[in-house]
Amino acid sequence: MSEYLIVTGLSGAGGSTAATIFEDLGWFVINNLPPALIADVARLATKRGEHPEKVALVVWTSPFLEELLPAIDQLAATGATARILFLEASDEVLIRRYEDKRRRHPVAADGVADSIERERHLLEPVKARADVVVDTTELNVHQLRDRLTSLFASDHEATMQTSVLSFGYKHGIPLDVDNVFDCRFLPNPHWVDELRPLTGLDAAVRDYVLAQPETGAFLDQIGHLLDLLLPAYAKEGKSYLTFAVGCTGGRHRSVVLAQELARLIEERGLAPTVKHRDVDR
Repeated sequence: MSEYLIVTGLSGAGGSTAATIFEDLGWFVINNLPPALIADVARLATKRGEHPEKVALVVWTSPFLEELLPAIDQLAATGATARILFLEASDEVLIRRYEDKRRRHPVAADGVADSIERERHLLEPVKARADVVVDTTELNVHQLRDRLTSLFASDHEATMQTSVLSFGYKHGIPLDVDNVFDCRFLPNPHWVDELRPLTGLDAAVRDYVLAQPETGAFLDQIGHLLDLLLPAYAKEGKSYLTFAVGCTGGRHRSVVLAQELARLIEERGLAPTVKHRDVDR
């Protein structure tokens, strides 16, 4: 039985790039597929003697967008694994990308900004159903490849794929995460002269953060929360789960706590990937 990934989202958010990335990862990719043909593609795949194990169907805004969710439901009703990857970006970045390329936005409205706003509204039900949302606002092509590779490159397993991200609040809260932990209540190594130039990946900073009495209590509470959340998410059939840990700059406390959070998740039988978004800023 093939595994289907529906790749959709806002126009200009990186769909064409994502299609190329999935091809490189060995997926069978069909780009610009009308939603009404999704079920037909599935039927053709099952009739083949050697049907592809992983199929990425790239679907973007069209006059038939309202057919997308019913088509996905129809596909899932056949017993196939069908997931949704939703790509988005900020209005400012989308406007700049369209201005740079001088392309017409596929949604008709009074200017690019209005077109983007209308498309967001049209896609709200799809985004609400997405298994994973990736915000490409601050991602270049190589970073998007790394993000999608971390999510989809490994062989399919029944276990939930988890990831942990550290970030700095002054650089913005990441949008494509499920749970956010704020560790700004901990003493900041930035104000310790010898620790300031280091990061949470250095032993001295790690030892400083973990030596705070509040840190141990915080991690204990997170452990209890994971005992509740991880089985509940798995029971609900969630395939991808992302945790984020934030501090002021994203270089010290959040990096240490993200590493510790990943360790706690590993102790509960999962294998999270870890990214430190702002550690080099």
